[in-house]
Amino acid sequence: MNGNTSHGDVKSGTTSHADTSPRDASLENRKYIRWDTKGVESIPEGEAEDIQAVADMINAAQRGQFNRGRHAFGGTHARTQGLVKGELIVSDDLPKHLKQSMFAHGGKYPVAMRYSSEPGDPGLDDRIPQPRGFTMKVFNVEGDFLEAGQGIPTQDIEFNSTPALDLADAKTTREIVALRGKYANDKEGLYRELEARKDATLQKARDQVRNTHLESTRQYSQTAFRFGDYVAKYALIPASETQKKLYEETVKPDKHESDILSEWLKNFHAAHDAEYLLQFQLCENLEDQPVEYAGKVWDPEKYPWQTVAKLVIPKQDSFDYARKSYWEDSMRIDPWHGLKTLQPLGSPNRLRKVVYPASSSLRRKLNGRPEINVTNIDDIP
Repeated sequence: MNGNTSHGDVKSGTTSHADTSPRDASLENRKYIRWDTKGVESIPEGEAEDIQAVADMINAAQRGQFNRGRHAFGGTHARTQGLVKGELIVSDDLPKHLKQSMFAHGGKYPVAMRYSSEPGDPGLDDRIPQPRGFTMKVFNVEGDFLEAGQGIPTQDIEFNSTPALDLADAKTTREIVALRGKYANDKEGLYRELEARKDATLQKARDQVRNTHLESTRQYSQTAFRFGDYVAKYALIPASETQKKLYEETVKPDKHESDILSEWLKNFHAAHDAEYLLQFQLCENLEDQPVEYAGKVWDPEKYPWQTVAKLVIPKQDSFDYARKSYWEDSMRIDPWHGLKTLQPLGSPNRLRKVVYPASSSLRRKLNGRPEINVTNIDDIP
């Protein structure tokens, strides 16, 4: 496997997240790599063909799904676990190196969020351990937007519960998506193929994740992004004591029902506010912190996580049916919908630039629902 990621880091997401002081001079004065430095991105030969092949395979899977259930979903993160609204709060006293992009000044932004299970099966049993997702659509954002996000004043941010991405680059994604399609109902056959690969540990880790309460789960960008002048990954860390205590609450297949994760979320959000820290991990060494290959965790002991904002979610119903239908059938999250100063970087993100709109376009066509680029959070039920 490319990189020296430990199995524990890959499958559980238990990387260290000390809440570093924003006034730590040692962090302010480190030599962070600029986003436009030569070598940050390097497009390999044949990548465009790999990306198109992935888009075609995802679309084929969507057509198969529609044929079975007469409704199409996204190629991944098909199972909604919860939908909430809250506020992203940026402090005005961040140190200079963290005053980047939309975090350059203090402010508050309305945010719509979705909890999900990562696979493309909307009926996936919650008792089956798999990576979980979390997405944010941040509203009232100002600045110069990427081409795909022109005219849409939002910043889309997506997370996954594992810090390393098994679909680590376009070539790997093409190979793994093909294998998963070929052995969709034959896990033993799939594992025989995976175990013959150099990245076998990374590829099998998704089946060994800790299956716990989503409100206690750390979430990671997995891939790298421009962070104003620099390059960084980001993470979302549960911050309230109530959330932290829920980490010990794990899913028990012989005790819990198949929808336990969404039920836990409903019970939590009905009774408690939630709070998260949005942290960034800046790039200092491209060899040790690769941008093109997302299958390696950037060592948090060498490259600390630093807090730039706080996410606050008040008590509410986290499984409103109208909101669920609106989000799934009309909305989508795309990291290329956002600011140029938060541009997605690396092979997996160049893949998303093609695959996400292709997946969304087919889904809208099959379901007969137009895509809605929401510009006001109040338009979401």
